[in-house]
Amino acid sequence: MNRPLLLLLPALATLGLATQCQSSKPAAAVATTAVPTPAATKEYRYETAPNDPLGVRVYKLDNGLTVYLSDYKDAPRIQTYVAVRAGSKNDPAAATGLAHYLEHMVFKGTSRLGTKDWSKEKPELDKIEGLYETYRGERNDPVARKRTYHQIDSISGVAARYAVPNEYDKLMGSIGSKGSNAHTSNEETVYKEDIPSNQLEKWAAVQSERFREMVPRLFHTELEAVYEEKNRGLDNDFSKEFEALNGSLYPTHPYGTQTTIGTIEHLQNPSITEIKKYFGQYYVPNNVALCLSGDLDYDQTIRLIDKYFGSLQNKPVPVFHSPVEQPITTPIVKEVTGPSSENVMLGYRLPGKATRDGLRLRMLDKILTNGQAGLFDLDLNQQQKVLQAQTFADLNDDYSTHVLYGTPRQGQSLAEVQALMLGELAKVKSGNFPDWLIPAIINNEKLTLTKSYESNEARASALYESFIERVSWADYVKQQADFGTITKAEIVKFANDNYGQNYVAVLKHTGKDPNTVKVVKPAITPVPANRDAASDYYKEVSKLPSTELQPVFVDYKKDIQTASIKPGLPLYYTKNSENGLFSLFYAIDLGSNNNPLLDVATDYLQYLGTGQYTAAQLQQEFYKLGCSFAVSSSQDRVLISLSGLDSNLEPAMKLFEQLLNNPRPDAAALKNQVAGILKQRQDAKLSKGVILNQAMLNYAKYGPHNPFTDVVPEAQLKTLKPEQLTSLLKSLPTYQHRVLYYGPRDIAGLTTVIRTDHQTPATLKPDPAAKDFAEQPLKEKKVYWVDYNMVQAEILFLTKGDTYDRLLAPTVALYNEYFGGGMGSIVFQDLRESKALAYSAMSRYANADKTGRSNYILSYIGTQSDKLPEAMSGMEGLLTDMPLADANLAIAKQSIRNSIATDRITHEGVLLSYERARRLGLDYDLRRDVYEQTQNMSFTDLQKFQQAKVKGQNQVILVIGSKDRLNFKELAKYGSVQQLSLKEIFGY
Repeated sequence: MNRPLLLLLPALATLGLATQCQSSKPAAAVATTAVPTPAATKEYRYETAPNDPLGVRVYKLDNGLTVYLSDYKDAPRIQTYVAVRAGSKNDPAAATGLAHYLEHMVFKGTSRLGTKDWSKEKPELDKIEGLYETYRGERNDPVARKRTYHQIDSISGVAARYAVPNEYDKLMGSIGSKGSNAHTSNEETVYKEDIPSNQLEKWAAVQSERFREMVPRLFHTELEAVYEEKNRGLDNDFSKEFEALNGSLYPTHPYGTQTTIGTIEHLQNPSITEIKKYFGQYYVPNNVALCLSGDLDYDQTIRLIDKYFGSLQNKPVPVFHSPVEQPITTPIVKEVTGPSSENVMLGYRLPGKATRDGLRLRMLDKILTNGQAGLFDLDLNQQQKVLQAQTFADLNDDYSTHVLYGTPRQGQSLAEVQALMLGELAKVKSGNFPDWLIPAIINNEKLTLTKSYESNEARASALYESFIERVSWADYVKQQADFGTITKAEIVKFANDNYGQNYVAVLKHTGKDPNTVKVVKPAITPVPANRDAASDYYKEVSKLPSTELQPVFVDYKKDIQTASIKPGLPLYYTKNSENGLFSLFYAIDLGSNNNPLLDVATDYLQYLGTGQYTAAQLQQEFYKLGCSFAVSSSQDRVLISLSGLDSNLEPAMKLFEQLLNNPRPDAAALKNQVAGILKQRQDAKLSKGVILNQAMLNYAKYGPHNPFTDVVPEAQLKTLKPEQLTSLLKSLPTYQHRVLYYGPRDIAGLTTVIRTDHQTPATLKPDPAAKDFAEQPLKEKKVYWVDYNMVQAEILFLTKGDTYDRLLAPTVALYNEYFGGGMGSIVFQDLRESKALAYSAMSRYANADKTGRSNYILSYIGTQSDKLPEAMSGMEGLLTDMPLADANLAIAKQSIRNSIATDRITHEGVLLSYERARRLGLDYDLRRDVYEQTQNMSFTDLQKFQQAKVKGQNQVILVIGSKDRLNFKELAKYGSVQQLSLKEIFGY
């Protein structure tokens, strides 16, 4: 997929993705070990940390390269990160966005990778570099700039004849790598690949090659992609808010004076020379770490890494001198206007993360928001005093930012939301929170960490965070113990010392942004895709030997044990042999299609108490137990889940069963919930993502009455009685359902617990008949559009396919991989790399998720509004005539084979995989068919599929954009154009 600029969203805090802080105490004891090796081979020394759950070895090569290795044999794959200690704060003040743009360039190859003939390509690239310097010097001469850019464009076309676009992506795809991507933020630029373990040598060869040198080929087309990325940011109100917040918190430091993506002025005046200089300064082995977690052999892996990376040259790295910010003495207020819903964001500036204060900040943040028992969770969200409120910590090396974020209820002012959030902070300052909360936070953080370490991505992320933060791995491991030493008195003092009138408030209003700007489109001539070309280096690396790995498919009959709790209540069980955590699910085959009130009822449950507990006390009890529950409803299924520490399963289950069977009706909570639902419905109309991907898409598929619009009408909501909803909740366990369990206890003991504690009637009712909405035939060519104040336009091509057929799965998998699935796909190469028409472009044949439902072809492109004609024509052309590229097809087949051979469905994923399979009428792992059949397919097979299922099929095209920028004459070429009102597509 795309390589997005790393933007910190509010959801990151609740998802556990925010960077963790480290202790600045003296390093914990470090064990240093030498790997025993034959005399003829090199000895590699490494460090370990006491009590390390990841078993990490930290090596330092002779050239200063740091290597972190963690062996975890969950699947024969390895998550890799190449972390560079350089980010946007290291950008020259006169060339902001440079680190991020360099990140894009590192994917373009070297003098060996990505070129057909370097001797001919290099002179042209040198000319382009010189012309860009001339171009930068002509800022005040538009005529000269236009002339120079025409030369750049012309010579770029010549240079592109010798280039092999996306060769890096193709090579990674061929070895079965997944998640090929990178991000740039304040302190770091990090490159990621999730590779099969048998392809480690090829990975090492390619990564060392692209960190050896950087060749800025296809520069002007990639620059156009960055322009589009900038425009997407300009259309994102949260990004504008966060930029305003940082600008006021950090008027001197680069955290606030410059953004990661850079200014429009700097983007429009790039310097290849400066980018090369930055690469030479920071992309050196003593400033880089390789972080690997997965199925690896320590000794063999470090030797391979040294073989390929050991020759990189060590160089001095520029020292960053952090500017010192002056104290903020009175609140600073900024205002931002945009089309999305209103909110208020407060920010406090605090010390960097590698300090004791960094740990205190992390604790204070959890006291306010932890998803269950925080002050914001219970006092603001559960009591419905605001529509939503949460906090998150943006932790960085030099300073950290603590953000309080809230959205108002209907009729509530932003000032009122702000006062409520500050009121909760005042409780911390006065010590008005329970004594048990901090120990519970410490316990739950340990559980969260244990669960996250079931993922190689989380494990490897911890490794690179340690490196970027410049703390030893021993200290990083020790941080959890240090976190556990924080006391209530310490937090109260910290809050009083650091949280006063020293904040920035950003008030986000709904309306048209008077400062709307966009990055203007330059004239670009498409460059050749050269799809079947390959460099000699590509061929050499492809020939490197690798062992053959065999796939392991899920055998539902062997991998899942079953038992009968009672008639109509089966248990599906998979054992957790890794840790002491459990996940328990009740799956019921009815949903909002059967009764729209289910959405309201399942949401209502979080506001209710039971027995001796209020709603808040109930959440606190679960948090003390290290457990949590959730109830959700989709169109045709209710999923009830309970998870946490298995040793507390019984008390947690008793609490939850009591709530589910005897929820206490609460009229005030319902009244507030209804008001909140109505406000959320208003806010949804302000979200372009909801408008396009939910409202418009459902309207096109089903017509005006569809699953999205089938909600409880406002009048009915306002007359609802609490007992209607509690009665509906209590009825859920009375239907036939399935119990799914993943955990450490044996099935016999679990069966006894469920029979004892899961409260159901003697005879369970059969599930009601499924209710599905009739799908529209989509036989007429239509273009639906919705007016939205934005710089870009987003376009979705929609074609209805056949009903689900498992026999098509292998062909569909290969078609998607080849045509529109990723960075090496035909769509991405053509529309972004060759024609520079979009930052994001994709197309896929989407299989239905349930038997009897239709498949759909979904093709998306986000582009500047003035590129809409070329973008639509480009996508339409590819859908009509799919290009043949033998090399791409071979890579697609290799990618599927290597990915499936090394993917493993584990943990609760086994049970959830079974749930997905049964919806499709399958009793086996469908990946087996894909693995066995795709390897024998030819382009003729794909072409037959494309011509029968894609080419010439009627399309409905969905467009969202500003009416002042859309080209309606162009839209009319694709069908009758119809504007849709928000009332039509939302139903209210």
